[in-house]
Amino acid sequence: MATFSLDGRGLKLDTRADMAQHLNSVDPLKTEEIHLGGNTIGVDAALELADFLKKATNLKIADFADIFTGRLITEIPAALTAICDSLIDKSSLIEIDLSDNAFGGRSVDPMVPFLTHNRSFQILKLNNNGLGPAGGTVLANALLKSATISAAEGKKSNLRTFICGRNRLEDGSASAWAEAFAAHQGLVEVRMPQNGIRMDGITEIAKGLSKNRDLKYIDLQDNTFTFEGALTGVQAWSDALASWPELETLNLSDCVLSGDGEVPSLIEALASGSNRKLKTLQLQNNNLEAETFARINESIQGPLKSLTVLELQWNDVEEDDVNLADIGTHMKRRGGKLHINDEEEEEEEEEEEAAIDAEAKRDAHIEEAVLKKEFGAVKDEADDLAELMNKVTIN
Repeated sequence: MATFSLDGRGLKLDTRADMAQHLNSVDPLKTEEIHLGGNTIGVDAALELADFLKKATNLKIADFADIFTGRLITEIPAALTAICDSLIDKSSLIEIDLSDNAFGGRSVDPMVPFLTHNRSFQILKLNNNGLGPAGGTVLANALLKSATISAAEGKKSNLRTFICGRNRLEDGSASAWAEAFAAHQGLVEVRMPQNGIRMDGITEIAKGLSKNRDLKYIDLQDNTFTFEGALTGVQAWSDALASWPELETLNLSDCVLSGDGEVPSLIEALASGSNRKLKTLQLQNNNLEAETFARINESIQGPLKSLTVLELQWNDVEEDDVNLADIGTHMKRRGGKLHINDEEEEEEEEEEEAAIDAEAKRDAHIEEAVLKKEFGAVKDEADDLAELMNKVTIN
């Protein structure tokens, strides 16, 4: 796979010439991956890049994360338009990453034609773009339109992975995202952590995602599932769990799943067998108490027998909780791990560092032994030669 990369070079590319000097020796027809993250691209440089991209008929991965640092808000739309428009007809494209670019709600429009009309890409990464509810709604509607056009043509959506964390999407864009998810239906991985989405929005998203039966990975960390004792969000997700029989990873840490010490209905659903293929369950900082741990323990050898990673840090954990002890034992037997507190992780890191140090010392001893052996052999040869020379008589 031919790859062109300037990743992490910290280049300031302003003019066409600035970009051309890096592209002139690259064959666009052979380029399948392009990585430009960690540089800053101006409008003229983006136009030069766009000319290259138009010729890259075999492009599969377009990594444009963090390419506008230090650029004016007036520059970004024009540069982004040039780049996105050049990718509209790329039927070879599998993945596009536009993360860590401060678009904000004012700079999302240039992405709309691409998101609407390129229906080949499978992986879309939009992490940390400052979209806000307004920008999020614009992009969600573009994806919805794309799915609608595909359906009208009798085709299924190709979108499989959607990553959109740290974007302040909030409840204001949740309904739009729910509609988009429901329309695509082929999603396998969805990550939307740290978006300030509250109970009403979370409820809508659960309904939209429930149409995607092939989901394997869901990450909604640090959004809010309850509000002032109301459990609508938790219940919506409890109901949706059965829609995801292939689910392997569920991250709902920091989601306020419980506020009164009762076992959340979501945990009851998992413990009852809603997702028997689940391998990783992350539930940090959710006000979970002993009753919840007992319920998990009851199912750890049954409906949750595939579970190998369970994270419960920052819940109401007691050191002598017998259920947690049992869970830890079962997880260890199956080669998995129960994470209860940070001290454990620190101990693991210290053990790993100690093991690395021990291995390094062992290697050093072996090297020293080899050198001594080789030096000893050389010394022995030198002694033998000296002894022979002593026996030589010059007449």
